[in-house]
Amino acid sequence: MDLEAAEALAAGRHHDPFAVLGPHRAGAAGRLTAIDPGADRLEVRGASGAVFVLERIAGPVFSGPVSAAIGDRSESYVLHGTGADGAEWDHDDAFRFGPVLTDFDEYLLGEGAHHRLWEALGAHRMRHEGSDGTHFAVWAPNARRVSVVGDMNGWDGRRHPMRRRGATGVSEIFLPGVGEGAAYKYEILGRDGRVVQKADPVGFGAEHPTATASVVRDIRGYGWDDDGWMETRAARNSRDAPISVYEVHLGSWRRRHDEGGRPLSYREHAEELVGYARDMGFTHLELMPVSEFPFDGSWGYQPVGLYAPTIRFGPPHEFRDLVQAAHGAGLGVILDWVPGHFPTDAHGLGRFDGTALYEHADPREGFHRDWNTLIYNYGRREVANFLVANALYWLDEYHVDGLRVDAVASMLYRDYSRPEGDWVPNVHGGRENLEAIALMQRMNTLVYGEHDGILTVAEESTSYPAVSGPAHAGGLGFGYKWNMGWMNDTLDYIARAPEYRKYHHHQVTNTISWAFSENFVLPVSHDEVVHGKGSMLEKMPGDEWQKFANLRAYYGYMWSHPGKKLLFMGCEFGQPAEWNHDRELDWEAAALPRHSGVRDLVRDLNALYRATPALHVKDCEAEGFAWVDHGDADLSVLSFLRLGREGDAPVLVVCNFTPVPREGYRLGVPRGGHWREVLNTDAARYGGSGMGQPGGRNAVAAPSHGRDHTLEITLPPLAVVMFSPG
Repeated sequence: MDLEAAEALAAGRHHDPFAVLGPHRAGAAGRLTAIDPGADRLEVRGASGAVFVLERIAGPVFSGPVSAAIGDRSESYVLHGTGADGAEWDHDDAFRFGPVLTDFDEYLLGEGAHHRLWEALGAHRMRHEGSDGTHFAVWAPNARRVSVVGDMNGWDGRRHPMRRRGATGVSEIFLPGVGEGAAYKYEILGRDGRVVQKADPVGFGAEHPTATASVVRDIRGYGWDDDGWMETRAARNSRDAPISVYEVHLGSWRRRHDEGGRPLSYREHAEELVGYARDMGFTHLELMPVSEFPFDGSWGYQPVGLYAPTIRFGPPHEFRDLVQAAHGAGLGVILDWVPGHFPTDAHGLGRFDGTALYEHADPREGFHRDWNTLIYNYGRREVANFLVANALYWLDEYHVDGLRVDAVASMLYRDYSRPEGDWVPNVHGGRENLEAIALMQRMNTLVYGEHDGILTVAEESTSYPAVSGPAHAGGLGFGYKWNMGWMNDTLDYIARAPEYRKYHHHQVTNTISWAFSENFVLPVSHDEVVHGKGSMLEKMPGDEWQKFANLRAYYGYMWSHPGKKLLFMGCEFGQPAEWNHDRELDWEAAALPRHSGVRDLVRDLNALYRATPALHVKDCEAEGFAWVDHGDADLSVLSFLRLGREGDAPVLVVCNFTPVPREGYRLGVPRGGHWREVLNTDAARYGGSGMGQPGGRNAVAAPSHGRDHTLEITLPPLAVVMFSPG
């Protein structure tokens, strides 16, 4: 054997290890080369019984002649090692196996068009050429050498260097005997000459943080039993459906205090969280990112393993148990998805193969100043494919019903949160990130095309046009967009003392001027109850009674305003303190009368919203809304009608944002007869004063507010009341 090649193998720097290692024909016989750092003597033992002793060539590299049958791989064999201390062991030779990836895989990978990327890359349990093991494949085009390291080889990168596949930059190897639960990384000799160990970008599992290795997980063979849900979810996710989302951080929703305060597992959430959300009348769960992440304090928004459900709550099949339980309870599951950036942790994607591979090399494009993270190079086809395939992966493998895309604004603009001179214009000299825009359009086109009935939601805080417009018409293609303007204006308004609200009346009326420019979701998310912002209850002005009354009125206004709804966990019962990801929600407070009153109100709002077509079927259409009176700023009262399709009963909504009751308040309505009070946030059962008209009111034939009939009502203090004819 060539000594230079042996020395390169021994040093872990051979550029083509499969050309040397393993069995090869050598004339009429064969030759076999192997690496075993622990061996003092290494033998080849063929299935026929023949034994061949290999010669040490350089360091742990052994080589020698073998039979022609072994050389041409028609006869199986094992390697038998003997240590200096007399210990003996047998192991199968990974270098006797051929490749797994097909030419078509190579073509799709090279084109950046492998929509099922996770079936080609990552770690896959399989039976290959008669042996059980795991196939590993990773994209690292600029690496000088890539090896699988783990417990199976003593974390020694010389043992299992991988086979390069053509010009794709993908390396692969099949390791016999490696099974479920094996920890591994890729050891990469980069172009820069440094050796690093990286987690698998397409790995399906990971060790418990703070450990950083990937873990082999077999994600095949889950017995889904949610056909009934999958057949009906298109109707449940549509623009005319009632969509009320409960946003959850799995690590802090509830904890097991009798077991050291650990969070609930996926399976425990499947029972407790799902049951609670169903009882509360929500239609969907939105889970803050479950993709594996190293730092608890990032809440999952700085993921390292985009293809791995975090092990914090259980392995992949148990996450599927949670999704299936939600579907069985009539709840959709939306995942927060983070394609906007990734952390700089050493085992992550940064300078993955010794170069800026997933990120831009120029920090003006590749480094996020706000979060100290790296920004994906969306213009690189393999990176775009990695992200788009990941979106498809969660929808396909885990049956999730939608993706809420985080931080879209930061993706759209090259100058996002950057001073002049610290950003790179696009090819036209503009600030728009054309590659990120193309990525989102492609992602939305593919996920809607391949998965019937799913939804995508953009967290987008700017006035970028047509976020929920179709991609073929120049929009981004999202199903919905968070209405950040509504959230900012209304929270600013409701936090003011009632006597000053008349000067800011426009903040709760102007929201209608853009309410139908997109398909909107009204979000009261985790971002509004952290970092010193206080809980929703803490935001409210006044004494304790007024705080609760303000909060109930705000929720009444939110559920009656056009747009789908999203509420962060704990807000539904008026969590006293702002959210802390290290603690569970304050369930003791939730049981107190005023808090349970808020929770009863949210439950009833969800029930009314779902049961009343006028409150949801035209959430995204201007025809679903009509002002009665938006000009009563002096009294801080606003009134409007929610309208459904022809034949649907309208709903009159009246909001009194002062603590002053109003007797004999007159409003124009579209029809006469009896109007029943269908909801009153001041009802005694919610902790209110009980003022209102539980028996309803009759509209009389007298013109008012441009309508032929007038309804005279009592307005409770700091309350929203709703009426419907009948």
